[in-house]
Amino acid sequence: MFESQIYIERRRNLKEKFESGLLLFVGNTESPANYAANTYAFRQDSTFLYYFGLDLPGLSAIIDIDGNTSILYGNELTVDDVVWMGPQPGLSELAEKSGIDRSEEYPTLNNVLSEALRKSRKIHFLPQYRAEQHLELSGLTGINPNRINDYASKELIKAVIEQRSVKSEEEIKEIDAAVDIAYRMHTAAMKIIKPGITEKKIAGMIEGIALSLGAGLSFRPIVSINGQILHNPYHENEIKEDSLLVIDSGAETDMHYASDITRTMPGGGKFKEKQKSIYEIVLSSQMNAIENVKPGITNKELHLIAAKTIVEGLSGLGIMHGNVDEAVQVGAHALFYPHGLGHMMGLDVHDMEGLGEDFVGYDENIKRSDQFGLAYLRLAKQLKPGYVFTIEPGIYFIPALIDKWKEENRYTEFINYERVEDYRDFGGIRIEDNILVTENSYRLLGKPIPKTVVEVESLCSK
Repeated sequence: MFESQIYIERRRNLKEKFESGLLLFVGNTESPANYAANTYAFRQDSTFLYYFGLDLPGLSAIIDIDGNTSILYGNELTVDDVVWMGPQPGLSELAEKSGIDRSEEYPTLNNVLSEALRKSRKIHFLPQYRAEQHLELSGLTGINPNRINDYASKELIKAVIEQRSVKSEEEIKEIDAAVDIAYRMHTAAMKIIKPGITEKKIAGMIEGIALSLGAGLSFRPIVSINGQILHNPYHENEIKEDSLLVIDSGAETDMHYASDITRTMPGGGKFKEKQKSIYEIVLSSQMNAIENVKPGITNKELHLIAAKTIVEGLSGLGIMHGNVDEAVQVGAHALFYPHGLGHMMGLDVHDMEGLGEDFVGYDENIKRSDQFGLAYLRLAKQLKPGYVFTIEPGIYFIPALIDKWKEENRYTEFINYERVEDYRDFGGIRIEDNILVTENSYRLLGKPIPKTVVEVESLCSK
């Protein structure tokens, strides 16, 4: 964890947003996989990590605005804990590490909250994403577990998002490190890819690299020759000479900061001409979006810059036609680019998504569109210095979507469906990097990962 003063300052800044009440943070517990003692790898709640830094299960904390104090709640170690797990820090030691004012046994939290409710004090808490935390909060507050998120504090949600969105120097250093690990993962995949190797072998190798470097995966990796399936968990295919392998994968540092990188590589070491043409369009769309990053621009504007580049490129191949601006305005490009440009990053790979995507990516000035494709834009609002986010356009040929739009004669003034049929079995291509918004421009985070045709083919041919 960081130095205690960092967490003290974060909590102090948060407190200043409130006049009174209690801020309640419920940490995660261990989750059984198939019986109680065999648990999934523990992952602490990211907001709990942000304000307290304590990466252990069974902890909760409050910030008492009126009392100007912070309290950590948990259970003291038993002899059995020491026998099975070895010496562990006690509650008071954990509180000291985080600069928390004091610690108390977990059962007293119920008494504190009951007293607060009796006095009609406001208890602020965040939306929950695990069933056990719904039940925990229900027991602490008396709210029906099915309605916990209905009572989540919008005031706290907005305050946390405002604070977590702007990354400190310490956080940026962690994300740089996570991208450096992703560099090792993706370049290793490029070096090993060849006809006959399986997706699963590559997936296992990149996970092993992350673990060997003291990290983990920031999400379940996408390693697929069916790139037209956007979030494809299947890893059983064998790479062929003409395959395009999409790898969307990232690392999570031991401080739990994430990277999220996508590269597309040729199964046989060299892109076929048709593949190369589409790849160059995707790369141009990504670079055009990246080069326009600066404080004040909205990510929606960047998304539309990428979309326009894609329409121009596909028009050059005869796949689209007509006025480029009009095609983008009505969303005709979404047949080939049906998702948003990117998302915020940090302690979550989709940073703070559990707090509500519309709170994270939108504001009073920009509301979510209902247009297909644009509606999936996770981040649309104006960019500020310190924001870290992804830029990840792609082009996909999705047979079911092609058939649906063709049957409906949708956007025939912009889409040449006869030409599209030549690409029906193409698959998909996506390229993704992680970007920091600086005071005047941007910085690509981490060690640059090969992405031009020449760079990718050079590694794959080895």
